Amino acid sequence: MRTTISQILDLARSGQKIPMLTAYDSATARLLDAAGIPLILVGDSLGQVMLGYDSTLPVTMDDMIRHTSAVVRGAQNAFIVGDMPFMSYQISESDALANAGRFLKEAGCQGVKLEGGRQVAPLVEKLVGYGIPVMGHVGLTPQSINQLGGPRLQARTAAQAKVLLDDALALERAGAFSVVLELVPAQVSRMISDRLEVPTIGIGAGPDCDGQVLVISDLLGMNPAFHPKFLKRYAELAETIRSAAQTYAEEVKSGAFPDREHSHWMSAEEEALLSDL
Repeated sequence: MRTTISQILDLARSGQKIPMLTAYDSATARLLDAAGIPLILVGDSLGQVMLGYDSTLPVTMDDMIRHTSAVVRGAQNAFIVGDMPFMSYQISESDALANAGRFLKEAGCQGVKLEGGRQVAPLVEKLVGYGIPVMGHVGLTPQSINQLGGPRLQARTAAQAKVLLDDALALERAGAFSVVLELVPAQVSRMISDRLEVPTIGIGAGPDCDGQVLVISDLLGMNPAFHPKFLKRYAELAETIRSAAQTYAEEVKSGAFPDREHSHWMSAEEEALLSDL
């Protein structure tokens, strides 16, 4: 039975923190589901994590549908959110509705996420009105990275914090069931979380959000060169994978792998007949 919006809201209202992680494939989604992660985001961060791009901007709707479908097939219990990629909702309301609908109809996820505050609130209201659950996203918005000048801390002044609060409140009024706060001072996130009725999900936004999200490859230490202040690594798989691949290569070259244990053998009687072939 999949996690529902009502259950997510109940977790926040009861004071229980909500863990969310990204996933981009069926195998990872299955593991996160087994770990009891209630919210899985198929982020457009797959552009960097899976596809080797320098940013999220080149990611297409077809990329997102393909990966979201895989995650849906892997996770049976989590509420799965598909990230609407750059220019999938900015051109027109009809485009946005069609693309958001693809996430639910083709990929089978339970909601979508889009970036922006007051400027996208009317669109959020429209999508929610058509039965499409929406997660908002304010603070650092990666699809606006060129305008923002890089991954910089947002809302560093009280005046900027007021703008961010107004954006988050606009999303809530429009019907968003939660709001991601990215790269925001902890005091600002606390203020916004206290003011909103819907849960906030933080990334680089301090401990007082109602939930937290991390990119799965960052959590697992797959990119040792990436070490922002907000990131805590819970594993160091980059070295584990590199070492395993190196050992495998050495054993293949030396003939140590495959050995008898890792090979299939026919019966001695059938082997004897091979000489007659």
